[in-house]
Amino acid sequence: MEKEDLMKAAESAFRMARASSKIIREPVRLADVKAVEDRVGSLAKKDPSKVDISEKLSNLLEIDRLSFKYDTRIKSVTIRYADISTEEIIATTDGTYVEQRKDYVWNYCWVTGSANGIMASARDELGAHGYELFDEETPEVISNRVCKRVIQQLEAKTPKGGRFPAVIGTDIVGVLAHEALGHLCEADLTLAGSVIMGKIGEKIASDVVTIYDDALMEEGFGYIKYDDEGVPGRKTVLIEKGVLVGLMHNRETAAKMEVEPTGNARAQDFRVPPIIRMRNTCFERGDYSFEELLEDIKFGYYLEAFRGGQANLDGTFTVGVQSAFEIVNGELGEPVRNLGISGNTLETLAKIDACGKDFGLECGRCGKGQSAFVSSGGPHIRVKEITIGGY
Repeated sequence: MEKEDLMKAAESAFRMARASSKIIREPVRLADVKAVEDRVGSLAKKDPSKVDISEKLSNLLEIDRLSFKYDTRIKSVTIRYADISTEEIIATTDGTYVEQRKDYVWNYCWVTGSANGIMASARDELGAHGYELFDEETPEVISNRVCKRVIQQLEAKTPKGGRFPAVIGTDIVGVLAHEALGHLCEADLTLAGSVIMGKIGEKIASDVVTIYDDALMEEGFGYIKYDDEGVPGRKTVLIEKGVLVGLMHNRETAAKMEVEPTGNARAQDFRVPPIIRMRNTCFERGDYSFEELLEDIKFGYYLEAFRGGQANLDGTFTVGVQSAFEIVNGELGEPVRNLGISGNTLETLAKIDACGKDFGLECGRCGKGQSAFVSSGGPHIRVKEITIGGY
């Protein structure tokens, strides 16, 4: 695009914005921010744009080949891959000018299997800022991990339904942080009537629960030094020792609620406005070992990895689990298949009685009318009871 064309487009957008302002019922106010000028480089160790397409195809085909070779009960393999390299420029009338290079490499694998009339499936999703992803997660590692979960389900028994204590794995903990709580703490959705509206300063979880959304976690897919309004990214604590202490804001909601913006305004690209999105949303570590989390449970379940999940503004959620085991007398027992959990977010947060000292992070994408790269995670956690069901 020539400079003259760019100026014409900017002037046209300005005229349309001024015209539309006459029909807006409530004037838009933005929280004041300090103007910044900066250039942010890529976090990629291996630039994906410089990796030959033949190498990328070779890795994907190797995942496919090894998966079918793993076991004759594997029946289908679906692999989705994407890498994105962008140069983003943010220029505002407040005087901010920021250039940011962003690189993302994403790989998703879905494998199904069948035996004796039983069908099973498992997913594997990975992300990194560069093509070093495949140095750390080789095709063999990916294939073995996802196929092992499929075969485990084919050989597993069905779970008992009811309410049981559970130890929850790090990626399911991430789903709870992101889906069950995180969306409720996006200030636009809070103002729209989420279940935590008006609860800032109130105790909504057990004392062992601290949850945050961090823009500056470099290993996370949601790392952003500046958001798409030019606001510096930061760590925003949502729940601290059980108390709701913060929300995620853009400049508009920050002005409405008379707080500072948190750097959560993100846009998929220049064609859509920045909206409040999560970055890296996690539970804080505790001090329990995995064995200590198990030892007091006479009978319950270890929920290792999730298949999918969703949550609603009223605080209800469901999560499908693709890898789970019984816990019997403080030790892992037999695997179970087709297990799902459901509950109310605030009730579940109140029933968490221990957090592990480990930490895991899941990289993926979140949809909210637009797509955004995010991460979520935390340590293993223990819940006094949660509703277990089959599907």
